[in-house]
Amino acid sequence: MGDGTGRIDLHMHTTVSDGTDTPEELLEYVKAAGIALFSVTDHDAVKAGPILRRRLGAGDPRFVPGVEFSCRDEEGKYHILGYGFDPDAAPILDTVRRGHELRMTKTRARLDFLRSEFGFSFPEEEIARLLSQDNPGKPHIGNLMVKYGYAQTKEEAIGRYIDRARFGDEYLRPEEAIAGILAGGGIPVLAHPLYGSGGELILGGEMERRLVRLMGYGLRGVEAYYSGFSDKLRGEALRLAEKYGLFVTAGSDYHGANKLVRIGDTGLGEASEYPEGLRRFLALWGL
Repeated sequence: MGDGTGRIDLHMHTTVSDGTDTPEELLEYVKAAGIALFSVTDHDAVKAGPILRRRLGAGDPRFVPGVEFSCRDEEGKYHILGYGFDPDAAPILDTVRRGHELRMTKTRARLDFLRSEFGFSFPEEEIARLLSQDNPGKPHIGNLMVKYGYAQTKEEAIGRYIDRARFGDEYLRPEEAIAGILAGGGIPVLAHPLYGSGGELILGGEMERRLVRLMGYGLRGVEAYYSGFSDKLRGEALRLAEKYGLFVTAGSDYHGANKLVRIGDTGLGEASEYPEGLRRFLALWGL
């Protein structure tokens, strides 16, 4: 399940959202990879946290409660990570509930779009099974399309068909997600900064303006170490974190079989090379 190229991984997904490992399975893989500090950041969901806490014992990796909110506003798309919040706090649970409701609305709308635009239909029991999952998303629909022969791969299903669906103006806004995380006692962090919608890259002044605006809402960190980042992108994220005194985090975005990313694949080097923003973040958890 990966050789743990870093001993920190703060961005992973389970079957509670769009990963393929259960929380219990993921914990075993995390331990096997030699990870010292980890977080599960399921989309718009915190259900995995209590499951993991019940299974953690002496000598196991340290766990940080996490979540990833899918957000959008007039200027684009954002994924906001939250860390260290009280998982029972009403603001977090309310924000999760709002994100989940919007996710379910989009899932139903995507199914309607595929049927009306392309004639792709699925048995009622398959749709019921899909909608009964905790947080179904595009990968779930893509896998279903492959199963019924509408696409050769999940990636083709998403890129060629599912992503063509367009939605109205109802979405979780970044300021809502940030406010919910802060009110729950957590730390809001911008996931994979420099990435926008699809393959869009946001660089230079545009990225800095976006970051400053999110900081105005209370954003406190950036995920500068990320499996999909080149050295150049990582350096740009680190430059902005240093300039504005932000926390730095490291995450693989591991999804199990749904993504070709290994646990611990963050681009993080030796501990002696950690930037100050990452050291400050790790100090919060006694590392």
